[in-house]
Amino acid sequence: MNEHTVEDGKTLGVVAYLTLIGVLIAFFMNQDKRNPFISFHIRQGLGLWILYFAIGYVVGSFDSWMVTYSFWIFFSVLFIYGIFGAVSRQTNKIPLLGDLFQKLFKSIGQ
Repeated sequence: MNEHTVEDGKTLGVVAYLTLIGVLIAFFMNQDKRNPFISFHIRQGLGLWILYFAIGYVVGSFDSWMVTYSFWIFFSVLFIYGIFGAVSRQTNKIPLLGDLFQKLFKSIGQ
């Protein structure tokens, strides 16, 4: 990826982490240009949101505030890490899960 490609995709890279709707907006706006930087962050954001809802469903059944807060803090850190990577024009994978997200959603952006 060259500097121009990364600079063009920075905004949509950030949008991909904001909400699940943000992932969809970034995905559909990336269909014409196929920017690899945006595609990378779409795959990371989509993986985080799917995992967030899957684990959140289970965590919601607990009555413990410690489990709930730990869940929120964990995912907040991961989303902030992804947003920071997009703003700083880097393709840092989400720790522990980034490789899995890239493999699972490899058809996005190709």
